[in-house]
Amino acid sequence: MSAARRLVAPILLAAAAGCALQSPPAPEDTRKQALPNLAVPPVWSAEAGAGTLPGGWLASFNDPQLEAMVREALANNPDLGVAAARVEQAAGLVKASGATLYPQVSLMARGGGKMSGDSSGLEGAGVFATWEIDLWGRVRAERATARQQYDATALDTEYARQSIAALVAKSWFLATEARLQRALADEMVTSSVRLASLASDRLRVGSGSEYDLALARANVQTFQDAMHQLDQAYRQALRSLETLAGRYPAAALQVPGKLAERPAPVPAGIPSELLERRPDVVAAERRVAAAFYRVETAKAARLPAISLTASVSTISSELFVLKDLENPIWSVGARLMQPLFLGGALQSQVEVRTAEQKVAVAEYGRIGARAFSEVENALSSEFTLATRVAVLRQAVIENERALELANVRYRVGSTDLRAVQQQQLAVFSARTTLLRVQAEQLVQRVNLYLALGGGWDPEAK
Repeated sequence: MSAARRLVAPILLAAAAGCALQSPPAPEDTRKQALPNLAVPPVWSAEAGAGTLPGGWLASFNDPQLEAMVREALANNPDLGVAAARVEQAAGLVKASGATLYPQVSLMARGGGKMSGDSSGLEGAGVFATWEIDLWGRVRAERATARQQYDATALDTEYARQSIAALVAKSWFLATEARLQRALADEMVTSSVRLASLASDRLRVGSGSEYDLALARANVQTFQDAMHQLDQAYRQALRSLETLAGRYPAAALQVPGKLAERPAPVPAGIPSELLERRPDVVAAERRVAAAFYRVETAKAARLPAISLTASVSTISSELFVLKDLENPIWSVGARLMQPLFLGGALQSQVEVRTAEQKVAVAEYGRIGARAFSEVENALSSEFTLATRVAVLRQAVIENERALELANVRYRVGSTDLRAVQQQQLAVFSARTTLLRVQAEQLVQRVNLYLALGGGWDPEAK
């Protein structure tokens, strides 16, 4: 036992003085490396509201039915179920990766006397322990890799939740728009039917023509076809929402009969905060750290591996006499494993992991650059769409007035039916475009919240 102690003592001292685990690159260093040509301005280029981005953007639309739909989707969406399972998987990998930092103890026993499996009659039991001394930080680097990967997976899941909430909200607004577009087409069918009836009356009294009547009836069919197309688009929008919520796509969902009011301008904060706030960007940063620790693991694998071993066992036999030994038998020792020649495999692993770290840094740069672009595009769209809404509202007013005048002129016989129909189409086009742009305003507002990394739920941590 004294010899074993003399062997183990230096190893324990070496373990106490083992290499400290290095820290991954600081976030600011990663940003400089990943985005060397991107100078973050003090304010956004597009017009943005001042202040700090608040949480709970979903409530800003003041639609309890939409909020309930989002919560249902977050609870039942199949994609989020997969993401949550991956988080659990990553948590298990964290536990498994750090297991070898602690002694591994196993029990082995056999019995059965003369009827034992190999007919040897041997019986016995033993407890065996081994503990790898993590001198070079290989095991600690593996555990750090798993922790960073877990953080990245959890952040990906959070961003997926935000994305699903945003997708439900956008689909909700688009389904509402589709319902309004269908109603608008129905109005135009009714209007064209009245015009056809007027053409028939004019023909009966002798002031019209067969051509005008045929033209009016063809116009009715055109608007009816448009109504059927919009009805199909509306049902498809409902099915998309139901699928997001995990429901059967029966197109039975009810959406409001009017679009939500556009909320007040969003306080977008400052650009320098964006990369620290968006979950997908922070997840990419964690993957850079995980890749760094994989490089450290590969480097440490080239160095000697030292393990302490200990065991206690007892053995007996009913068939033959064993050599007279102290029973039970105790042993304590150490094991050293030094790779000498593996054909360059270990160095190749270092090179592979180093390349993977470069990929992670480049991926971080791609996601970061996309984040800035998404915010600027959403801010710019807000300004442009607001201007278009004002113009289109006036265009609807002017076209409706022109249609009234065209109808009057047709009734008194000062113009033909084609002028009225052209003005009908102009009114339909203006109103349709206005609805589309108003819905797009809401969609872009949701895109802005998502791009800024804002949370949909004020209670979420």
